[in-house]
Amino acid sequence: MLSRIVILLFTAWMLALTAAFYAFPAWHLVLWSSLALSSAGAIAAGVVIHRPSHPMPWWVLALTVTVFAAGDTTYNVLTTVLGQERPFPSLADVFYIAMYPIAAAGLVLLIRRRTGGRDRGSLLDALSVTTGLALLSWIFFIGPYVHDAALTWRERATSIAYPLGDVLLMATLARLLITSGTNRAAALLGTGAVGLLASDVVYGLGQLDGTWAIGSYYDLGWVVFYIAWGVAALHPSMTDLTAPDRGASAEMSIGRITLLVAVSLVAPGVLLAEALTGDVTHGTMIAVSSALLFLIVLTRLAGVVSRHRQAVERERILRSTGADLVSATDATAVAASLRAAVGRLVPANAPHRAVLLIDGESAGVPGPGPGTPDEASWFVNVETLDGAAAREMEGFATALVCPLVPNGRPTAGSSVGLLVVAAAETVLLTLRGALEVLASQAALAVERVTLSQEVTRRNNEAYFRTLVQNAHDVILIVDDRGLIRYASPSAETLLGPGSTVGRRAVDLVVDRDAAERALRSLWAGEARPGTRSYQILRTDGKRVDVEVASRDLRHDPTVRGVVLTMRDVTEQRKLEDELTHRASHDSLTGLANRVLFRDRVERALAADDGRVVGVLLVDLDDFKLVNDTMGHGTGDELLVAVAGRLTATLRPHDVAARLGGDEFAILIQGAANATEIEEIAARVVDALGAPLDVVAGMTTSVSVGVATTPGARSSAEMLSQADLALYAAKGAGKGRWRRYEPGLHLAAVDRLEVRNELEHAIASGAFTLRYQPIVELCSGALVGVEALVRWRHPRRGLVPPGDFIHVAEETGLVVPLGSWVLDCALSDLARWRRNGASGTSVMMSVNVSALQVRAPDFLNTLVAALARWEVPAESLVLEITETALLGEDDRVTADLSALRELGLHIAIDDFGTGYSSLDYLRRHAIDVLKIDRSFINGIESSGRQAALVGAIVHLARALDLRVVAEGVETATQRDVLLQAGCRLAQGHLFSVAVTADEIVSRLLAAAPRPWAAHADLAR
Repeated sequence: MLSRIVILLFTAWMLALTAAFYAFPAWHLVLWSSLALSSAGAIAAGVVIHRPSHPMPWWVLALTVTVFAAGDTTYNVLTTVLGQERPFPSLADVFYIAMYPIAAAGLVLLIRRRTGGRDRGSLLDALSVTTGLALLSWIFFIGPYVHDAALTWRERATSIAYPLGDVLLMATLARLLITSGTNRAAALLGTGAVGLLASDVVYGLGQLDGTWAIGSYYDLGWVVFYIAWGVAALHPSMTDLTAPDRGASAEMSIGRITLLVAVSLVAPGVLLAEALTGDVTHGTMIAVSSALLFLIVLTRLAGVVSRHRQAVERERILRSTGADLVSATDATAVAASLRAAVGRLVPANAPHRAVLLIDGESAGVPGPGPGTPDEASWFVNVETLDGAAAREMEGFATALVCPLVPNGRPTAGSSVGLLVVAAAETVLLTLRGALEVLASQAALAVERVTLSQEVTRRNNEAYFRTLVQNAHDVILIVDDRGLIRYASPSAETLLGPGSTVGRRAVDLVVDRDAAERALRSLWAGEARPGTRSYQILRTDGKRVDVEVASRDLRHDPTVRGVVLTMRDVTEQRKLEDELTHRASHDSLTGLANRVLFRDRVERALAADDGRVVGVLLVDLDDFKLVNDTMGHGTGDELLVAVAGRLTATLRPHDVAARLGGDEFAILIQGAANATEIEEIAARVVDALGAPLDVVAGMTTSVSVGVATTPGARSSAEMLSQADLALYAAKGAGKGRWRRYEPGLHLAAVDRLEVRNELEHAIASGAFTLRYQPIVELCSGALVGVEALVRWRHPRRGLVPPGDFIHVAEETGLVVPLGSWVLDCALSDLARWRRNGASGTSVMMSVNVSALQVRAPDFLNTLVAALARWEVPAESLVLEITETALLGEDDRVTADLSALRELGLHIAIDDFGTGYSSLDYLRRHAIDVLKIDRSFINGIESSGRQAALVGAIVHLARALDLRVVAEGVETATQRDVLLQAGCRLAQGHLFSVAVTADEIVSRLLAAAPRPWAAHADLAR
């Protein structure tokens, strides 16, 4: 509205000055100068009012008007003030002629800002118009001046300069009009230029015929020039002339084609006119202009073809991108497709950047100017951008913003985002239309993706709503007052009958103070992520263990509260407690296991309260025999009974544990001194010696090792000391306790040393055999020998078996050692037989251990040894301890039966000292009973012991078994044995153990007797 008022006032002012100019000839100088300066002032005012993006072209146009006004003023001064009559050429002509290149420069600047230098088609069209006008100008203006001999060279040059300037001005103006379309400011500039051209033509003709005069109607064209250019600058559309044209100005419209046809007919028309007059005087210029127009047309057609190819390629790219956008599943895929499409649209190696802005990211992009259509793009300066767009477009000067408006729906607020592309301005102008189409395709893709996500979101909401409604976990929403605002349907199952909505959340928890602290910590933002364990009180009074996860969603408008998720973990807690108990307790007896016991010992030692701490290791004596003879079920019953007896014997704060097998441990805490702990150890031995409620009151004995502080500083050290004491107790005869002493450690070290040396001795063969005769008590005659193994030790000399056999049995080395003894004894027996001694009828007994008998290859090894030394099986007696015959071992029974079938004889060694049972005498084919030396020692002074030996002898006779008494040391013992009916014996009374060679000499001197020689590993 303001622009219209300003234009009306300016026009009225200019018309008033024009009227005054013609009404008052005496004021021609002042009034004409006022017209010119008013026009220049109007252009300057238009620049200030409308602030075009590039004001320089308009300032150049204002300079054009000013220079032209200077020419007019100079001419008026020369004619009116100085009285010169038609001064030509003069200083005024310098200003006039200088005006043309200045005006052309201003128009060229407008064209460059309008087209960005890319509209070659408009340039060619303008050249076509210029060529036609140049031909006419040559014929009617320039040619006459060139051939006028009456003119001086200055007059001729000046006269030619005017039409050339008009041609230059019309050429630039024609291109501006072609590129500007219906722009009002451009039309006004064209109108003014036409007025200028008309007055210039009339001025030129007037100069030729001498009819030019100031104040004539010829000046109206210049008046139109002044008014039109001033109004053009004041019109709002003047800003569009310096802004890039978003239209395709190079397209061939009907008007442009009509203009080009008319221009193309200028040369043929002139040629026709001259041909009709019969005088073709300008043939050369007509031919040149025709050729030039032909070349321009060809170039224009080539450009049209090139643009068509580019359009086809862009259409292909847009079609391909449309297919990619259809398959895009999210905004990231849409953005990737757009970036790829822009990269294919821009020229090769042209720097560019494209970014898709949706979901509020477009806030940092300046909007379009007023009146811009919703679907239209606009240019922005990258420096004005903010946010994500600014980061992406860094390093570029100009960016094109294309709104994402679906094609066919350009309504207010219909944009779903922005496509911002940064590149060189000329590139953006060329691709503007394609980018707008790409943006419309992207709008459809974004809408589709958004709609799909919305559908998915709603489906998920329905899905999760169903999950919440049917979830086993309880979901509560608690407001800022701590009241329950929402409870999921499963709340009644967990919390009990009745509604919990409106109740205080902390009232559900048994420990309300802890729940209150946790809730306040959550409100304050100090709660750590994770779950908390509570015990809640149901409405029916039952207590339930729960895990509670919490999240503060008070800031979420859809929740506005603290979300508590409760899960019933009652059964889980029970299972965890049971697993924890199982992990730290023995599954059979319920006592603490090794891990828990060691932990309790460590705690007791760490307490360091000045009281004495003691550890007792309790081991059942001969428990393996119980398992072997009565089965593992009975053994387990015995272990349970022992555990119960231990618990009943100990004080409440003492800890009993089962470490494994038949080994128990006891932790004594708070004892005043070591004596108190020893008393407890003695009490344990006595308590476990009493009959147990297992298999008709089975009795057992235990050995106990005791270790106390301050002798030990850790659980491992204390258990080690107690273990050494336990070993000492067992070695002392079992059924007793023993306290740890430093010497026990040394004994253990010696035992370990013996084991290592024993392994080396077996490998190197550092053993030998000695033989002790077995005699007939009545006659004293030699009836057999007993082979005794000896260890040739490098430092200790000849070591008897009592010093190392127990170690061999503990380590399993007794098996290879027994095989060696058997092989060596058979070797000596074979040698005796080859030497022809009476030993050819002597039998050799070899004592084999329980481990040897149970070895899988025992039978094969024995048969192979007999075959290797060619000794008949009847010459060998195997002496087996009672332990080897205990239990229901079918393989041992089968092996012994097979040996009996081969002719071997079986003897029971140390009869009466172990678990003597008549059952194994029934189950196994036994030939000999060997009475242990413990029954012989003291037999001469104990009638009870003599009666016991007599009973064994009579039992053997009843079972058709032979009896051999071991360890006979005195003649009195021999006599008592004879009275008891025993016929065979061995001992120092008759002979000590001698070498094989000495046995040979005795065999050669004695009469053979049908009885056995005995190789014993036990001594």
